[in-house]
Amino acid sequence: MSLKLKVVTPERIVFEDTVDSVTAMTESGEVTILSNHIPITAVLRPGEAMLRKAGVPSYLAMSTGFMQVRPGNEVLILADTAERMEELELGKIEEAKKMAEKILSEKKAGDDVMFANAAANLERELARYKVAIRRRGSVHGTRSPETEG
Repeated sequence: MSLKLKVVTPERIVFEDTVDSVTAMTESGEVTILSNHIPITAVLRPGEAMLRKAGVPSYLAMSTGFMQVRPGNEVLILADTAERMEELELGKIEEAKKMAEKILSEKKAGDDVMFANAAANLERELARYKVAIRRRGSVHGTRSPETEG
């Protein structure tokens, strides 16, 4: 039996299909949802989500949001941002990551709200980076230490 998964951001539907399992990072830790899972609602943390269909994994880079497991094997993910692995461009992500790190280091002694925003941006970029590195490894047929796990 499979799950009906829908991943939605404010801008678009990122993914909508049936899958065998969904693994995502929540405030309580990493959670894997299989068919016939009990209904739950969880707060998402930035990270990668793994979707498995017919034994083949695919990945999404997601920021904060919510995941709801509903009766009838339905999973709804409402994320602030979510991108499919094939949409990510490593060069742009590396630039954004450097900018977030720079802003974070500048805000250490400043405004708490600005520091929290900079930290959240860095966490999102690190999630995107991890998924993009995973894609690069699969495209080139090699696996680096960053792609493991």
